[in-house]
Amino acid sequence: MRILIDIGHPAHVHLFRPFAQEMEKQGHVLLFTYRQKEFESELLEAAGFQKKSFGPHYNTKAGKIWGLFKFNWLMFRAIRAFKPDLLLSHGSLYAAQMAWLSGKPHLSLEDSGNMEQILLYRPFTQAILAPDVLPEQLGPKEIRYKAYHELFYLHPDYFRPDFSRLSPLGLKEGEPFVILRLVSFNATHDIGHAGFTREQKEQIVSFLEGKYRLFISSESELPEHLKKYQIKLPPHLIHHALYFASFVVSEGATVASEAGVLGTPAFYVNSIARSYNEDQERFGLVYNFRNGLGVLDKIIQFISGEEVNKSNEERRKPLLEEKINPTKLLLWTVLNWPNSVERLKKDEKIRYTFSIR
Repeated sequence: MRILIDIGHPAHVHLFRPFAQEMEKQGHVLLFTYRQKEFESELLEAAGFQKKSFGPHYNTKAGKIWGLFKFNWLMFRAIRAFKPDLLLSHGSLYAAQMAWLSGKPHLSLEDSGNMEQILLYRPFTQAILAPDVLPEQLGPKEIRYKAYHELFYLHPDYFRPDFSRLSPLGLKEGEPFVILRLVSFNATHDIGHAGFTREQKEQIVSFLEGKYRLFISSESELPEHLKKYQIKLPPHLIHHALYFASFVVSEGATVASEAGVLGTPAFYVNSIARSYNEDQERFGLVYNFRNGLGVLDKIIQFISGEEVNKSNEERRKPLLEEKINPTKLLLWTVLNWPNSVERLKKDEKIRYTFSIR
């Protein structure tokens, strides 16, 4: 098969990586297309995937409107040149619309539930794979499964934490450290939303720097006095840091969820509620806050309690016992396309019993 995967965010590279690696092992040919938003190119380069850049991502409203025309045209040209049998994405308007225009099928993964985006790509998409915890109803094209997107690439079948990969950080083994993830709130779904106030951010930093080695990962440029905390680690190694961190404080839902499935406690601070983060709270892995109020109190409570002494494996064992390995589901779906779609819709047992053991 020839498969084109469109990337809209660095996390999407991680999302499709194990699937793509397995498909390439079996002799299939893949092409990744992307807009450069943060470090998509570096992640694709590190994985050794064939890739094609459509240029920089646009943050302004005017830029996003112009990008809809520009990136659709570039996607159409990429499809004509590569001749894929199937397109995959995480809700990409460009992949869905240009797949339809080119007479190609499009399969989407979805976990954000942004209906304004879903309504734009759904008419041009054959099927939508979504976690069972997503509250939004996506219509007759949806196929639900029992997992989170972060398990596509952080399931223990694919990810093995290795402390030696953190050597650029200068950490001693066992040295406590914390990761603070800050987002820019420039994405379409971020409009009108926020995380920490500036004052709350300073309070969190002041508290953490006095007790832990502090590393900050930020979508936007940090102010001068915080640049000393900028995490200096190749982006494809960030999950090793998330695993070995004492805990994670994040305005980004994905990073909070990644920490959670790795067994590292995370404090998610964002006015956007995410169902997968809320589901992880029942396992004691992610603590959810709509704003910065009460976050510091909860962190103090956590580091003073017994939970802090548990290992990552202890914390995440109940989650792994309940969830499936979703990459296996995606592989089966693609390799048995298009008959797999109807089978999955009719047989709930298939999509809920791709055992993790």
